[in-house]
Amino acid sequence: MKKAVTFFILILLILPVIHIGAEKVDQIVKKSDLPSYFSWKDIDGIDYTTPIRDQSPAPTCETYGLCASLETLMQYQLGELYEPDLSECHLYFYAGGTIAQGYVNIMDAANYLIDYGVPDEGCFPDPHRNFDYPFESLEGWENRTVKITEWGWVNLEDVDSIKTALINHGPLISCIRFWQDFYYYKKGVYSHKWGDRAGGHVVTIVGYDDSKECWIVKNSWGTKWGEDGWFKMAYDADMFADWYGPGTGVMYIDGVYGNLKPDVPKISIEKPSIKHTYIFGHEFRIFFKKLNIQAAAPRIIGRMDLEIEVKNTNIVEFYIDGELVDTDDAAPFEWKLKTPRGLHTIETFAYNGVNISKDIVDVYVYI
Repeated sequence: MKKAVTFFILILLILPVIHIGAEKVDQIVKKSDLPSYFSWKDIDGIDYTTPIRDQSPAPTCETYGLCASLETLMQYQLGELYEPDLSECHLYFYAGGTIAQGYVNIMDAANYLIDYGVPDEGCFPDPHRNFDYPFESLEGWENRTVKITEWGWVNLEDVDSIKTALINHGPLISCIRFWQDFYYYKKGVYSHKWGDRAGGHVVTIVGYDDSKECWIVKNSWGTKWGEDGWFKMAYDADMFADWYGPGTGVMYIDGVYGNLKPDVPKISIEKPSIKHTYIFGHEFRIFFKKLNIQAAAPRIIGRMDLEIEVKNTNIVEFYIDGELVDTDDAAPFEWKLKTPRGLHTIETFAYNGVNISKDIVDVYVYI
């Protein structure tokens, strides 16, 4: 019996599998069986990825990359497209990251996912600030978390090893270096053409295409960049970065479990939206960029309605700078934005009788 158990454990170590529940057959692919194309955006015609996020202006790419992979695996595991949204900021700060430091150690973040997990976005929404600030997730966040059982590194020198891990484990979290021309990428297969080295970044590989010799990659710079937020990276682009020592740079996560679909209200402040200017409610891409105003905070000139999207919600409360200013108990949950001149923080709290969720946005009001 002991020999049989030992053999079984060795098989699991040698052939990584994706934990997808008893109702589905475990998926194991060897290098010799690799297809010429694979993408988590097209598993038998189903796109298991979640919408493109925007991390700006904070350097939180490590946790955006991790959460993008987790969210895809959550949908695949449940066999349901419900657009889970995890709290990248919770994972970033609770795992030891700071804006001043400019990053979180991605290994610390992965270990945090094993020990504590990450709750949904409603527990700690991203305020899109380019500075450190006091933080605390909503009370009870521990009951709304998703965890993993393991993580590891993939051989970034071997294209077939990356492909195999991508299929067997799910989307891969990848440390990359990039150049100035990467900021201006619009479409096609990217490889460095011009400009100096611009910095480092973390992205999520969701697929590959041998016909174009490229990886299919999800970024976290919003939908205005690249191919609606996505890009294709050439196999030979020389972008992988082993910042954590030899053999590091491309990470897999595995064994997703926990409260994958908690019974919580969902609330999102749609307008005002970061990186936009509003003139009497009319929306424009942000201008007045170089003024001494918080980088991503929407600029507001004149009165406008606060537009929110809510689900599974009975009551919404509206706060300005920590003070309750209005309560609405009937859809569509509207509120006319009224604040004096200057920088203000707007918070919305949604209740469904069981749980609470929130969203937040900093705004700068001119008049």
